[in-house]
Amino acid sequence: MSSDMIGESSVEWSGGTLRPHKFYDPKFKRMSIKVQPGTHYVTKNPGEMITTTLGSCIAVCIRDTTNGVGGMNHFMLPESDSGKWGGANASMRFGNHAMEVLMNDLLKMGAARNRLEFKVFGGAHVISSSNAVGDKNISFIERFLKNEHMAVAAQHVGGDRGRRIAYFPDSGKVKMKLLEKAEVASVAKEEQMLKKKLDTSEVEGSVELF
Repeated sequence: MSSDMIGESSVEWSGGTLRPHKFYDPKFKRMSIKVQPGTHYVTKNPGEMITTTLGSCIAVCIRDTTNGVGGMNHFMLPESDSGKWGGANASMRFGNHAMEVLMNDLLKMGAARNRLEFKVFGGAHVISSSNAVGDKNISFIERFLKNEHMAVAAQHVGGDRGRRIAYFPDSGKVKMKLLEKAEVASVAKEEQMLKKKLDTSEVEGSVELF
């Protein structure tokens, strides 16, 4: 895992929904798709890399080690308090739904469950709160993968610094950069604003995917 600098892009909204931001990265000579908080992306295109910036959130990178189909999610909270799947709880903001959706989409694209490789990042303590969101997100993903009998090939979680990562599904390689204090403060502020926006936004029972 490398600590090379990864390009950054701003959050995009369309019709009240977060969208992936796509652009050509000349450094890596690939199309870069930024996964926004509460969304995911899957691909079988070897010319694409998937990026995201994390504070207390978690990103899980999953790929089929044989055919290179891979994807990444970015969830903000471990799971809904009620544990239900309908209505607002059926949202990619929650880890339980984000994992199910990402894994199902990978399988639909030709990945095989017994060939999946998992890499986990994020869960930093960047938001001043007694809720310890980052720690809860880490506990959730560790428990989820254990219950699913899935081993973690690599992880970098916890601490007090955010992360910027780029994932290359065709090879499974991840490049990561720990954020400086000023960047961490910016990411923490953005996460808080997004949480408030999502908490007050109506979410339909079905999730709009891309």
